[in-house]
Amino acid sequence: MSDLTALTIADARAGLAAREFSARELTDAHIAAVEAGRDLNAFVAETFDAARANADAADARLAAGEGRLLEGIPLAVKDLFCTRGVRSQACSKILDGFEPPYESTVTANLWDAGALMLGKTNMDEFAMGSANVTSADGPVINPWRRRGEDKPLVPGGSSGGSAAAVAAGLCLGATGTDTGGSIRQPGAFCGIVGMKPTYGRCSRWGVIAFASSLDQAGPLARTVEDAALMLQAMAGHDPKDSTSIDRPVPDYAASLTGDVRDLTIGVPAEYRMEGMPAEIEALWAEGVDWFRDAGARVVDISLPLTKYALPTYYIVAPAEASSNLARYDGVRYGLRVEGDDPTEMYARTRAAGFGREVRRRILIGTYVLSAGYYDAYYLKAQKVRTLIARDFESAFETVDAVLTPTAPFAAFAIGEKMDDPIAMYLNDVFTVPASLAGLPAISVPAGLTGDGLPLGLHLIARPFDEPTLFRAAGVLESAAGFSHRPDRSGAGGAA
Repeated sequence: MSDLTALTIADARAGLAAREFSARELTDAHIAAVEAGRDLNAFVAETFDAARANADAADARLAAGEGRLLEGIPLAVKDLFCTRGVRSQACSKILDGFEPPYESTVTANLWDAGALMLGKTNMDEFAMGSANVTSADGPVINPWRRRGEDKPLVPGGSSGGSAAAVAAGLCLGATGTDTGGSIRQPGAFCGIVGMKPTYGRCSRWGVIAFASSLDQAGPLARTVEDAALMLQAMAGHDPKDSTSIDRPVPDYAASLTGDVRDLTIGVPAEYRMEGMPAEIEALWAEGVDWFRDAGARVVDISLPLTKYALPTYYIVAPAEASSNLARYDGVRYGLRVEGDDPTEMYARTRAAGFGREVRRRILIGTYVLSAGYYDAYYLKAQKVRTLIARDFESAFETVDAVLTPTAPFAAFAIGEKMDDPIAMYLNDVFTVPASLAGLPAISVPAGLTGDGLPLGLHLIARPFDEPTLFRAAGVLESAAGFSHRPDRSGAGGAA
């Protein structure tokens, strides 16, 4: 039997259907991998007993010919999703001990499709970060290393635990959330596929809120097809979420035809950032050639307001965070630090419960919403956000997808950039515009740096045109032929 942890979801489904191995064997192999990979700190909770029980139930359904879309597939779940009876703390001290009595809609959809949970994955606290170093549970270690070095690298964030777990073979796929790039950027840093659906495609009910007008659940997986299979299970209308869109969920995997001859791909001039490494620029140019070779038409486009996307995001997102996080006061659940009166208790609880980056964003958000600054900052940012969305609307009158790099650099060492919040925020410079516009986007692993670290290329499509996005991404994936995996032997680089 081949290494079960090296399979894709599609391969695992085929193997289970052919009875080449059981769901229990598949699950046990991944449990062993999680146990062996604890040095990555990718998991913050393990649910092995429930996973084994659900695997046995999956085997019974498979034997009866009643297998569902993801029957018996072991997944991991970001700690931002509420999971019934299992810790759901957004990796924050302020939610210490919180085990919700309900299940998020997205995870409930996955379990209804037959998937099973190995555990909860580490993340930046309240999804605020792009390196997975702000977690109250400690940083996640990227399974990749620079060639010839053993210095631990960040996996990207905020879905860094999910990305690292998939890249290291600890699970076949994982859920993430993307507010400004928190699925796509860690996907690029870890050499896997990270996909953000259109805002409203996946329910936000039961997902601990950061910025409500931006947060969107999505899959992290090894291949474009795997991401398509996961999204098909995750998506769907939810009356419990007022932002959930009531539209049919297509068979996303069926859109992977390998044919893009009828597509026009746009290349925006504004994404050529000063100081971007030459190898990222070269990979982007190679991506253009791959689409041309596949028969697509490639044209230059302009998204002139792109340069305002990052400052706009860092006004809108903290403003919404300051409102959403006001509910954590030590009264109803989570951490409580007593004081002489309720006001002192609130202050002590929040001071002890929120980490430095979360406090920074709450303060920024409260400031831009305060009297005298609301019009100057928040209201103006919302107007610019609308104009950024219009830029994309204009571009999509002539193109079917937009091709850009995913991130302006590869994974960096833990400890680098940490003292400079602006440098950290620049991690998301290429992913934030699509988030502000609510568009579907995907990062596909496409190459390696000179020192052996993965780089991703990024595609953006029209609202709810995930089928075209997956179709283009599948062709990009095939042309790139990225088959590298992190070398966990300690030698550094790719295997």
